[in-house]
Amino acid sequence: MAHQIKAAVIGLGSMGYGIAQSVLRAGHTTYGVDINPAAMVRFVAEGGATGALADVAGDLDGAMIVVLNAAQTESVLFGAAGLVPMLKPGAVVLSCATVAPEFARRMEARCAEFGVHYLDAPISGGAGKAAAGRLSVMAAGKPEAFAAARPLLAATAETVFELGDHAGPGSAMKAVNQLLAGVHIAAMAEAMTFGMTQGVTPEKFLEVIPKCAGTSWMLENRAPHIVAGDYTPLSSVDIWPKDLGIVLDIAKGAKFGAPLTAAALQQYLAASGSGLGGEDDAAVAKVYARNAGLKLPGEV
Repeated sequence: MAHQIKAAVIGLGSMGYGIAQSVLRAGHTTYGVDINPAAMVRFVAEGGATGALADVAGDLDGAMIVVLNAAQTESVLFGAAGLVPMLKPGAVVLSCATVAPEFARRMEARCAEFGVHYLDAPISGGAGKAAAGRLSVMAAGKPEAFAAARPLLAATAETVFELGDHAGPGSAMKAVNQLLAGVHIAAMAEAMTFGMTQGVTPEKFLEVIPKCAGTSWMLENRAPHIVAGDYTPLSSVDIWPKDLGIVLDIAKGAKFGAPLTAAALQQYLAASGSGLGGEDDAAVAKVYARNAGLKLPGEV
């Protein structure tokens, strides 16, 4: 069994909360930190450690940063109440948000100035796998960063891909994954609503397509939300303008055309602009349905 450590999980959203539960379940002293006090209270009630981050940061062996984007990550690490200057030398930061590779390299260099290890560690698998400790981690960092991060990786991940000995390659791979995931959700929504114009119900679509070559993991995971008319946000529409925007920024820097990504991005922007940003990302289907005069399950 991995030795017991003291760790913080910063960002208790749908992914971060499950990650914090997994770290706690592995027997580590775990502090859950979020701007929403209710999430912290709930985590303490489940066995999370108590104490203000500023008071306990110096004792931490590691911290997993599970916030939305690069700006929030940088704020947590180096903002007004920045974590990194408070950490002891040899502690490790695992940065889990989708960010550009260049940002990851910059954070690694800044952490090194404080003797703190940085692991470029974006995650994939969804809220269910986060809570089960079965995420995939696309990781890159110095060998010392990997060594320091082992207990946290063991607690939270089913698969750890070691993609390089410095930050950047993890975030590059995550961008590749997000291109596919974002396009696949939009393609599922387009196919399902296209089928409706031909008398193929969402229910029948969900019965048949997962057994055919056109399926995808995203289709099988998100199509049931549409069939159930349940858009409780496990992953929200507003994630995609951010993540596909990062993909397109990287592509622009590489002088690489990514027309499918750009087309998918327009649909998420349309969904967000029409008030669906906080709904589950399967709600991108509502854009197609509205434009075609279709009624999705649960709509009156």
